[in-house]
Amino acid sequence: MERREIPSVNSILEKLDINQINLPREIILFIIKNKLSHLRRLDKKDLDSIFKKDITNEIINQIKLSSENSLSKVINGTGIVLHTGLGRAPISKDILFNLAEDLSGYTNLEFDVKNGNRSERLTHVSNLISSIVESESSIVVNNNAAAVMLAINTLAHKKEIIISRGQLIEIGGSFRIPDVINQSGAFLKEVGTTNRTHLIDYSKAINKHTGAIMYAHTSNYKIEGFTKEVEIKDLVKLSKKNNIPLIVDLGSGALLDFKKLNLPTEPLVKDIINLGVSLVTFSSDKLIGGPQSGIISGEKNIIDKLHQNPIYRSLRCDKFIISILERTLRLHDFDNPNLKIESLKLLSASRKLLKKKGDEILNKIKKEKIKELNIKLEDSLVEAGSGSLPIKSIESACFKFKSSKYKSTEIARYFRNLNPPIIGYIKKNYFHIDLKAILDDQLDYISSSINSI
Repeated sequence: MERREIPSVNSILEKLDINQINLPREIILFIIKNKLSHLRRLDKKDLDSIFKKDITNEIINQIKLSSENSLSKVINGTGIVLHTGLGRAPISKDILFNLAEDLSGYTNLEFDVKNGNRSERLTHVSNLISSIVESESSIVVNNNAAAVMLAINTLAHKKEIIISRGQLIEIGGSFRIPDVINQSGAFLKEVGTTNRTHLIDYSKAINKHTGAIMYAHTSNYKIEGFTKEVEIKDLVKLSKKNNIPLIVDLGSGALLDFKKLNLPTEPLVKDIINLGVSLVTFSSDKLIGGPQSGIISGEKNIIDKLHQNPIYRSLRCDKFIISILERTLRLHDFDNPNLKIESLKLLSASRKLLKKKGDEILNKIKKEKIKELNIKLEDSLVEAGSGSLPIKSIESACFKFKSSKYKSTEIARYFRNLNPPIIGYIKKNYFHIDLKAILDDQLDYISSSINSI
């Protein structure tokens, strides 16, 4: 394409139905001008490889895409209930419906209605959290990485953090414990080896520069074989003997005994608190089943220091997160833990129940479609996701598609292009829709979508 062939702003506007685009005219013009300006800066070689028609269509598609809501609903057919890419724990409709009613307009976020004075936003959840985990106090920030960073920055800024080499974990998304420690303004003091660390290793590392001892629960993997790890109760004794705070990062953070759900167990936050640790950090959007936030529970005098740290203000949660978290925590039923929290209900669903749902879907699919797509309902094994419950796979059931008419990639693309999209996965050249994370009100949509292929 010659430089003189670069389309004009008006020529592109003429091909757009402005009334059908949900964007102010000023934004539409900016998108067009910005793209055309980029083209004019290209050298002749790069410009020659571009076709005028392609440019016009590309700009129009970009405008249309910008006019649509980007964050939207999807159907999770991956089998991973706590899928990070799909938003981790699903929030129930009941919570969101009530949220719209209570948070539209103004709220008492930082206002005490009873006495008419300014209050602190954490009062809505801090006492509730502390009651559940049996801690003196609690604070909430926008994710667990922020929780770890705030704790380290408050207790060990320009000091050393002692941690076992076997706990220098990465949990994905480039979140690495060594990087968080360094960015928090502390100095990493590694002790022991990857597979074996002893109490004496921690004891020898303590000096006048020590700010805290840290224990990071390896929630997304397990080292087995010739291993040795110091128990938290022994680190508690060491920390108290030397008057050094002990930070325990639990990662996923379980409030309920998962044995009751026939699921692999994780350390309970309250059990760790009752060992006498200074602070525990954990996520609320994993095993708790709530929104994205990081919770820090522990000794009140230390929590107060965290709250006074200027960094806290940049990490604190807004009214939406606080409200969803509060409602999720209140739904926790310790006698019937799987009945009210959406993610726990999904995780604990038996293979027998999932196959029953699968049969319901199959009965609504046309027989010729089942034959054409070679659809089979089979057993499957899934992971909880987000580094939670990593040691043991969870039983599930899935649909497998293998068609002579369509490639597995074409079937996957068809489901992704639906509204809402159904996100499955391809394994051994079969397309799969796993039922583990499919909600009850989505079953009919699955069958009708298959019938429409």
